[in-house]
Amino acid sequence: MPSEAEIINKVSDLAGSFLSEMGLELYDVEYSSVSGSLRVFIQRPQAGVSMGDCARVSRKLSEELDKEDLIESAYMLEVSSPGLDRPLKKETDYQRSLGRRAKMKLVQPVDGSYELLGRLLEYRQGTVKVGMEGREPIWIPLSQIKKARLELEKVIEKKII
Repeated sequence: MPSEAEIINKVSDLAGSFLSEMGLELYDVEYSSVSGSLRVFIQRPQAGVSMGDCARVSRKLSEELDKEDLIESAYMLEVSSPGLDRPLKKETDYQRSLGRRAKMKLVQPVDGSYELLGRLLEYRQGTVKVGMEGREPIWIPLSQIKKARLELEKVIEKKII
């Protein structure tokens, strides 16, 4: 029986083999044998993901998983977008999110705090430059970030009379 990590890798390979034909990309895969859940997160470069996209990917991935007979026990497949407040896990996630605000939990404190909220300004060789209100931007190595998630930003609509 394959491990959870092996299943995640195989599902990533399977999904990656057809997603680009659909104009989509794989964002992440999560699998838990305990809960029997397989979650696949997809994204479309420079655009959103529709419910139709999720349904098409779900059908195609289900077919491929049935052929491979990869997961021996019962499982629930869920295909969705990672959302606007998506977690940042890979270097490419940080690169694509430049200009956005993110909340980060750190391995070591910066100015006494293990949490930062700031705008991702620049990415360079495994480090991200973060601008925070009222202080100079700082460079943080990705290895020092435990968790990071984009923050939803309020949009203020101005009415022109």
